[in-house]
Amino acid sequence: MNNIVEVLNNIDSVMYYPVLIIVMAVAGLYFTLRTKGVQIRLFGEALNVIREKPDDKNHVSSLQAMLVSTASRVGTGNIVGVSTAICLGGAGAVFWMWVMCIIATSSAFVESTLAQIYKRKSKDGSCFGGPAYYIEKALHAPWLSVVFCVFLIVTYAVGFNMLASYNLQSTFEAYSFYDKGTTPLVIGIFLAILVGYCVLGGGKRIVKFTGVIVPVMGISYVLVSLVIIAFHIKTVPAMFAMIFSDAFNFRSIASGVAGSCLVYGIKRGLYSNEAGVGSAPNASASAKVSHPVSQGLVQMLSVYIDTLILCTATALMCLASGVERSEAVSGAPYVQNAISTVFGSAGAVYITVAMVLFAFTTLIGNLYYVDNALIYLNKKREPSKVFMRIFHALCAAIVFVGAVIPMDAAWAVADILMGGMTFINLPVCVILGKVAIDALNDYTKQRKELKKKGSSETPVFLAKNIALDESELDFWKSEN
Repeated sequence: MNNIVEVLNNIDSVMYYPVLIIVMAVAGLYFTLRTKGVQIRLFGEALNVIREKPDDKNHVSSLQAMLVSTASRVGTGNIVGVSTAICLGGAGAVFWMWVMCIIATSSAFVESTLAQIYKRKSKDGSCFGGPAYYIEKALHAPWLSVVFCVFLIVTYAVGFNMLASYNLQSTFEAYSFYDKGTTPLVIGIFLAILVGYCVLGGGKRIVKFTGVIVPVMGISYVLVSLVIIAFHIKTVPAMFAMIFSDAFNFRSIASGVAGSCLVYGIKRGLYSNEAGVGSAPNASASAKVSHPVSQGLVQMLSVYIDTLILCTATALMCLASGVERSEAVSGAPYVQNAISTVFGSAGAVYITVAMVLFAFTTLIGNLYYVDNALIYLNKKREPSKVFMRIFHALCAAIVFVGAVIPMDAAWAVADILMGGMTFINLPVCVILGKVAIDALNDYTKQRKELKKKGSSETPVFLAKNIALDESELDFWKSEN
């Protein structure tokens, strides 16, 4: 196992530094420049657009699509991922997480706009799509769509679910009954049975309950973090000084780039917000909006909510508390120690409850997330019930494996698989970027004209406005 972990860590290190970091930075900066900083310039517009509702109540609204993608983003990475980045990379990881969030949000805008433009129409009139579909229709490379779908399936059904399972069981290390030999096994078996029960047709009430309670838990988590920071308000100036000094300690970064705050901040930020990975466009394509850019703008908010609010809440709470950070407490223990400085043993219990809810919805959500990819691989038809039962049973077994593997292996597998998705999606977005940018220009032009007229109407998109071939699209046609 040690040899396997070492190989995984080596692949992970090379993949992210220098290759993927350069790809992400170049793509993000390119989109930021070409869109004239859309993620900042049109932030206010995004807040207005989120209120747009479809004509038919049966269709998915822009807000609903954003909530779906936000639900998939919000999870154990907001707690354990940030903690790991700080403990292993240093306080400066927080700064680089912020930087990459702002830069990568432009990539999130482009991928979601493309998903809207090239979305497909189902028999009942609803819409669906994602990277596999804009790769096939716009890039005319169905073989690459297949490769992307395979990466998406193994990333969410294997990599992310193993990591969520590991992160959940790690929260129990704070309790006296925890035994490294038996506790992960027990938790793994329980999780595998519960997940299997839910995805194999049962547990609808459980899924519905967690779907309602997790947003409440997310809000309460931010409030709790603010309480922790308020109790340690005297350390806040020194905390920010530490974040910035560590972030710009280039001598330290250069001495070990792969394990530096720079790389950890970018890796954990990407894992949490998934900007440019190619996952959120699957949800974005389901929305019924008047203009593709509307959904692109709304999806930017999802990235900000995940990183600038939830991830930052974890980072500032932990650093302000002043508790010791080291490799030994990386993950849930560091966060539990921080919250315990104010709430005592109840703080550790609160984090455990939060992790159980976040991890469980992540486990279930990830399995539903791969349905779109499975349908695409099955010639755009739903796979048989027998196949899906076997597939979900294997996924439940993977959840068990995640609970018992070492921390390094869980993170490395998730990083590598997620990196594979990003390697495909971001270059495709750069190639097709002009389509999204032209759509943005069309949107802003219409918005200015409507404001001059004093009209409250929203911009309406037609493929011909940006010289797209209507025959390749299911929506945005003149006759529609």
